Amino acid sequence: MKIISSIKEQRAFSLLEVMIATGIFFLATFAILGLISTSLGNARRLQRPCVDASALLSQWSLTNQLVEGTYSGNLGDLLGKDYRDYRWTGEIIEVSSNKLFQADFIIQSARGGRDVLSRTTSLFYRPQSPAGSLDGGGLIRR
Repeated sequence: MKIISSIKEQRAFSLLEVMIATGIFFLATFAILGLISTSLGNARRLQRPCVDASALLSQWSLTNQLVEGTYSGNLGDLLGKDYRDYRWTGEIIEVSSNKLFQADFIIQSARGGRDVLSRTTSLFYRPQSPAGSLDGGGLIRR
């Protein structure tokens, strides 16, 4: 008779213990999946080029003359095919009668977005520039 009673006294997990273990397993699984999702999003953002309007100012700083006006174009034409999804707009105005010009540039998405992704402003002294609005010249728009 003792042999039969020892077989019946086997211990098993209760339903509550199984539910708690399952809950912990799924909690850990969802935490790992959340980390993977975040990592993939960050990797996707790193593949996009960093867009900075100061690259436009470096192009304009190479010229000896500035003409007042509003200018625009595709950023890919200046910086390469990785930047073809961005457009730039700039305005150059004479801020002092001694040929001191202010250049304001913004970069936006070329896909119709109106959000400004990058903005920069700089002053340039270009004494060889034609007469601007403060020197009696007219404001030239392109």
